[in-house]
Amino acid sequence: MKTIFPGTVSASGQPATLGVMGGGQLGRMFVHAAQRLGYFTAVLDPDPQSPAGRVSHHHIATGYSDPHGLTQLAALCDAVTTEFENVPADALRALAASRPVAPGAAAVAIAQNRIEEKAHFTASAGVAGVTCAPYAVIASAEQLKAVDADLLPGILKTARMGYDGKGQVRVANMAELAVAWAGLKGVPCVLEKLLPLKAECSVIVARGWDGAITGFAPQYNVHVDGILAVTAAYEENMPPALVLRARTATESIAQHMGYVGVLCVEFFVIDDGSSDGALVVNEMAPRPHNSGHYTLDACDVSQFDLQVHAMAGLPLPQPRQHSPAIMLNLLGDVWFDAAGQPRTPDWQAVLALTGTHLHLYGKHEARAGRKMGHLTITGADITGVKAIARQAAQRLGLPGLDALG
Repeated sequence: MKTIFPGTVSASGQPATLGVMGGGQLGRMFVHAAQRLGYFTAVLDPDPQSPAGRVSHHHIATGYSDPHGLTQLAALCDAVTTEFENVPADALRALAASRPVAPGAAAVAIAQNRIEEKAHFTASAGVAGVTCAPYAVIASAEQLKAVDADLLPGILKTARMGYDGKGQVRVANMAELAVAWAGLKGVPCVLEKLLPLKAECSVIVARGWDGAITGFAPQYNVHVDGILAVTAAYEENMPPALVLRARTATESIAQHMGYVGVLCVEFFVIDDGSSDGALVVNEMAPRPHNSGHYTLDACDVSQFDLQVHAMAGLPLPQPRQHSPAIMLNLLGDVWFDAAGQPRTPDWQAVLALTGTHLHLYGKHEARAGRKMGHLTITGADITGVKAIARQAAQRLGLPGLDALG
């Protein structure tokens, strides 16, 4: 991989350009990071009003598998990345024929399919030291009948296209399992054993073409109705032994598949009777992650900076977190009052609070459950950050903070 230096211009007069498949908020923040360094950017997304497309130098408004659009992107860009895991892996393979693509199609394909993902976690468990919850694959009536009763109660998850709690059903027994699988149209699924959950966390790392790896300390996450609500990022947000184990496991998972780019791995902390609990790997995202948005305001290098560095072959600096932080997700629900009537959130009151950083994603239509932005609170100490976060959450009607204590 030849390093793509920012601000350079080719012999034909084309400036160094980085491309991204997907035009959502993650793509938008990647574009901002790349442009700050001096790169031109190109976005491929079918939505002409996509948040990333509207701020990029180039926006190719075609489908992700459109041959003409992929040809255009390859012609414009020196390297390409992706902002979400459901970009067709075949499209990434097509781009990789002529341009560096990070992460590669093989890694993205694993993350697109929970069956492949579980198999990868199982295969890398010996190195990572952490495995996934006991599970069974259900892709046929025969596999449904053969499910071990020890996996119940459990959670039935579609193998593909599930996110933010979608495509998931809790089941207590075989009868409920059969009904749930039929309700999911009999598509391939994974049944995971329901384990005693103490907490959830995630780790974000970046790995370069040369195998160098860096990243952030684990984030403590709170989900409400299957959607991330709160991320707590500060020292002692988790027991030190779990922090080390989660970071080491994430690096091992990335190394095991020769990953290049930013990777987020989510873990469950399970109550196994010990004081700290045990780690179980849940899933991975081959991209920056919602739980890492705090790095924009609390660190000297953000997850999006690392995404740019990794794909372009630049050195991967070790990020330094200079402030404790709490991030609050802003869903479309905030734009409606208790009676369901549209309203403008009280930004005046929220931004009057010390240490608040508002990020809105440029989405025109607010809908319940839709990620519209996030609010990060930073400060000199975690006591003060928690106090401000509670005030902000109260003014906006945001859930999840009670879990932090």
